[in-house]
Amino acid sequence: METLEPILAEHPFFQGIDPAHRLLMAGCAANVRFPAGADLFREGDEAASFYLIRHGHVALQVFIPGQGRITLDTIEAGNVLGWSWLFPPYRWHFDAQALELTRAIAFDGACLRAKCDDDHDLGYMLMQRFAQIMTKRLQATRLQLLDVYGVRT
Repeated sequence: METLEPILAEHPFFQGIDPAHRLLMAGCAANVRFPAGADLFREGDEAASFYLIRHGHVALQVFIPGQGRITLDTIEAGNVLGWSWLFPPYRWHFDAQALELTRAIAFDGACLRAKCDDDHDLGYMLMQRFAQIMTKRLQATRLQLLDVYGVRT
């Protein structure tokens, strides 16, 4: 049976990752696709996975009463979507919606957490990489919310 490991090796998120860790993670991965307009996840739902976006664009959104969904960021091919699977209580903090046909690799969060419990080096590496993603996304969110509310920096 062919694994997703060769595809992972080419993705920017996996650059510099130990091949043994990449192989472990491939065991938790599956190809997925979302048609335009489909929700990948909704705020408050269980965060059971994260995604490597291979093709398409995904809007990362927040619901604002009286305004509806506001797009905070657009995630495109080559990027990672979702960190809530890694931190209790494992619930999504935003919505994510495919803006067009989107192909991705989905990683099962419970599977990865179990592997991280068994291999703390893997867990530490993932924590470092997701901390960088979180920092960038939270900064982008802050700037977008300032713009939505008309605050000048």
